[in-house]
Amino acid sequence: MSVRSIDLKVIVGLGNPGPKYTETRHNAGFWFVEEVARAYSATFRGEKKFFGEVAKISVEGRDIWLLKPDTFMNRSGQAVKSLLSFYRINADQLLVAHDEIDLPPGTAKLKTGGGHGGHNGLRDIINQLGSRDFHRLRIGVGHPGSKDQVVDYVLHPASRDERALIDADIDDAIRIMPDLASGALEQAMQKLHSK
Repeated sequence: MSVRSIDLKVIVGLGNPGPKYTETRHNAGFWFVEEVARAYSATFRGEKKFFGEVAKISVEGRDIWLLKPDTFMNRSGQAVKSLLSFYRINADQLLVAHDEIDLPPGTAKLKTGGGHGGHNGLRDIINQLGSRDFHRLRIGVGHPGSKDQVVDYVLHPASRDERALIDADIDDAIRIMPDLASGALEQAMQKLHSK
């Protein structure tokens, strides 16, 4: 599958709803779409038929939906599928922003396709869409060192230093939004990955 261009219509941020989870590492995807909305002066509103909160932004003259599923992480695909089906949007027009334990804080990477890497939100999206061909923004949150500690780790807040690095990654990713909106995926990757 070529990764030269993107026809971006939807950005989904993965996370868990509710104040208990707001500051946890697993909500890095939520943090990203919230900052995108802020940068483009959009406001999220609850939308029952999409099982989450949605906002619409305009970047480079293109309308892009932002979605925060409120289904909890393991059922993220339900919200994603409902929005894509309703607007007849293909999987390859979707960008999913999520926490990535295989990258350290201070690193964000764009990727197209691939497996779920043990991430339950991605696993459910792949199952619901029947496709892996969507794009991912992998926001590094670091690894606890042992596989047995991963669940506890992602459901706890990052340290102040880690959070500063993650927030800087999110800022860097927001700076490539014009490239993504105009279809220049490879250019966006080069900018993000070379920082």
